[in-house]
Amino acid sequence: MNNRGEFHLDWGIVLMYVALLFIGWLNIYSATFSEAYTGYFDMNQNHGRQLIFIMGAIVLIVITLALDIRLFNLLPWPVYAVSILSLVAVLLFGQKISGARSWFTIGSIGIQPGEFAKVAAALAAAKYMGSNDFQWKNIRQRFTAIGIIALPALVILPQPDLGSAIVFSSFVFVFHREGLSPLWIFLGVAMGVLFVFSLIFDSLVLSAVLALPFLLLIYAQRKGKWFRWLGIMALVLGFVQSVDFTFHNLLEDRHRNRINIMLGLEDDPQGVGYNTHQAQIAIGSGGFTGRGFLQGTQTKFNFVPEQHTDFIFCTVGEEWGFIGSVAVLVLFAAFIIRLLMMAERQKITMYRIYGYAVASILFFHFTINIAMAIGLFPVVGIPLPFVSYGGSSLWAFTILLFFFVKMDAHRKDVW
Repeated sequence: MNNRGEFHLDWGIVLMYVALLFIGWLNIYSATFSEAYTGYFDMNQNHGRQLIFIMGAIVLIVITLALDIRLFNLLPWPVYAVSILSLVAVLLFGQKISGARSWFTIGSIGIQPGEFAKVAAALAAAKYMGSNDFQWKNIRQRFTAIGIIALPALVILPQPDLGSAIVFSSFVFVFHREGLSPLWIFLGVAMGVLFVFSLIFDSLVLSAVLALPFLLLIYAQRKGKWFRWLGIMALVLGFVQSVDFTFHNLLEDRHRNRINIMLGLEDDPQGVGYNTHQAQIAIGSGGFTGRGFLQGTQTKFNFVPEQHTDFIFCTVGEEWGFIGSVAVLVLFAAFIIRLLMMAERQKITMYRIYGYAVASILFFHFTINIAMAIGLFPVVGIPLPFVSYGGSSLWAFTILLFFFVKMDAHRKDVW
């Protein structure tokens, strides 16, 4: 490798990372503030523990940036294997918290392997798809790449941890960049829309409405061409008719209830829908400029459960208002755009693919978390990257990001 040793750290992405950490800690402090515990470094409070997690993240950054860049060609498969084994182990021996067996506990510290599995999957997929002989058009190689991503998701599902499992679907953006037809993304979105419509409308009526345009297409086709549309119609109608069974037999009660509430099919503001209802009140009460730091009534009186973790955006909305919320959204958008720009400038295919994986995972977390807070998506327990409270998520996101920052720092290396 020529020119090895040059180091070009992207300070823009680093500064945005620091800004998100600061915003997160400030809102965790506000969300869990107690007049009995006012110290910033009080380990009895979540904001004090979050500072420990942040210091741990800084140590991980220093270690990552000090690694020999050549290790990233050796790490993916061992890391992936260890990750899968840890997911199996936590399923068998982990501690059950909030209904999911997703955690290893060491004293007062909890480690969630599912968070780190995203890093392992991104590394393994990038390593496999970044090889010189990989071709997306090759069916065997295509399904192998998909399998690398699907395996950890399938192991996580029985915990059960639907939120962590569905994050792996974000890799569809990576696959699209590497050759996946946008038609498949359209079909995925169409299936989601059909799923929702099948819950809202009577399945037989919906099937009849959907069948009509297909029958017109079949009638208009020349001899020998109609069977293709007949097959597509059969698949669509079969999917619509299967939704009821899937919804009532494969999903857990809590997930069914949350979906029904999101779609307006049920109204339970004091039960399953309590979190979302209170979150919307908190965000709406912030108005245009917000109530001010430590002045949020919904925040101060703990009306929103998990406000320092999954619903941290409620604190932003209530205390910082519309202006503060938009500022956070713009910061996240700039962060993702910067990652995509960094990914596109990579000379090594593996690094580009990994960069897209990082951007896709963070974008998915960001989008779903905000959508949960404002009631546009069922509550599935997905943290807001670098902002929500938690050691496992912060450390995993930090490793995920700074692995790529390290790769990008050597972008001018020539192998």
